Amino acid sequence: MKIEGHIYPSFVPFQFPMSERKMQPSSFETRRLLFSVVSLSIFLVFFSCFTLWSNKGGGSGSIPGLDSLAAPFSYLRSTKPASNIRADVKQNSRGRKVCDPAQAKLKVFMYDLPPEFHFGLLGWKATGSQTWPDVSDLNHVPSYPGGLNLQHSMEYWLTLDLLASDYPVISRPCVAVRIHDSSIADVIFVPFFSSVSYNRHSKLHGKEKVSRDKFLQDKLVNFLRNQEEWKRSGGRDHLIMAHHPNSLLDARRQLGSAMFLLADFGRYPVEIANIKKDIIAPYKHVVNSIGNESATFEARPLLAYFQGAIVRKDGGMIRQELYQLLKDAKDVHFTYGTVGGNGIRRASKGMASSRFCLNIAGDTPSSNRLFDAIVSHCVPVIISDEIELPFEDVMDYSDFSIFVQASDAIKEGFLLNLLRGINSEHWTQMWGRLKEVACHFEYQYPSREGDAVEMIWEAVSRKSSSFRLSIHKENRFHRSKPS
Repeated sequence: MKIEGHIYPSFVPFQFPMSERKMQPSSFETRRLLFSVVSLSIFLVFFSCFTLWSNKGGGSGSIPGLDSLAAPFSYLRSTKPASNIRADVKQNSRGRKVCDPAQAKLKVFMYDLPPEFHFGLLGWKATGSQTWPDVSDLNHVPSYPGGLNLQHSMEYWLTLDLLASDYPVISRPCVAVRIHDSSIADVIFVPFFSSVSYNRHSKLHGKEKVSRDKFLQDKLVNFLRNQEEWKRSGGRDHLIMAHHPNSLLDARRQLGSAMFLLADFGRYPVEIANIKKDIIAPYKHVVNSIGNESATFEARPLLAYFQGAIVRKDGGMIRQELYQLLKDAKDVHFTYGTVGGNGIRRASKGMASSRFCLNIAGDTPSSNRLFDAIVSHCVPVIISDEIELPFEDVMDYSDFSIFVQASDAIKEGFLLNLLRGINSEHWTQMWGRLKEVACHFEYQYPSREGDAVEMIWEAVSRKSSSFRLSIHKENRFHRSKPS
């Protein structure tokens, strides 16, 4: 045979000897049978292992380790406990409905203020023209200063939540969403971290004649007054955060037409801040949440607990009077305390060991002590006649708190007799309600259904209807006039 210039001998099939030809079919069938048996055995081994793993809680039928490969959600990289976050990721990866801005209760337009007004105050450094940090990765979210600074951090959590609404993969309640067209917004959000600004920059340094805090306030007023959004409503649809009682001290009068988010009204004239237009937001508790390890009535050896500053001015002078009345009671802890020297840890343990926790007016009507008591499942005793409480339009605090007028509290024996007269059954009812509502006072990121962030947005939604009504009424004839 000739192929491309080469001469090959004609092909002749190889002939097995007769004996081998008779044996060959039998040997081939044997090998096929052996291969089938081995394959079946391997399959059965893998099937048995998979079934055993599933029955022991592998759960969803997924193989450990595949979730992180199949769903690379960068925002999961966190030092926080991963259990709750992982659950949300699985829900998202299985087609959990993403928040539709059209279905949200509150459409929020947020000014892109320079970082010096918000995360720059926390030490965050922007890159280039960057305005906001990447909140899709928890490792890159700037942290808020700890200690007592944390109690006024609601400005931080709300801003993070709005930024998170730009990332559909982040699981969060569909109450408030950030939009980028102010003409269709329900609320205009002003992302100024006024509490951080006051805590860190209200004092003069070196040769400064104007503090950094006052400089930012003046700059904010000038900015807002020149915005079309402010001019359109006179600022009434703007949401401004001033949770620290001394924050926004210089600018609050000029911005008083806006809706304020406050801790209380203790240092505001009624024409600047009032319950009709403004919202009371809870403090961020500084003690640890007690979780499921909540002691019962019998397991709490202390009747009442108070630890904090005793010498106060204004309405807080009642603390000194109560101290004299209660300091010698054997089952009452009433002492001076600070956050230093493991003060927070001692307060956590003390509240968790007490049936009642005293929330007494100080320099202002409110304090974070109330919210420390709630997350400790220690029934609050509120002695503050001028206090305004978060979410009280939808929440009855008398279900889980005791209210005592200041004039009664300072009567000899009144408070101790009142608290000792509350039996185990009555206390346990309030304790059970405390365990139900504690979640409403938790700030967290990403936010969760029913937590403090969602509750605040719900409160803003309820409050916003009143200023929208007044704006719409004013527009009845305004738009029909010739320009």
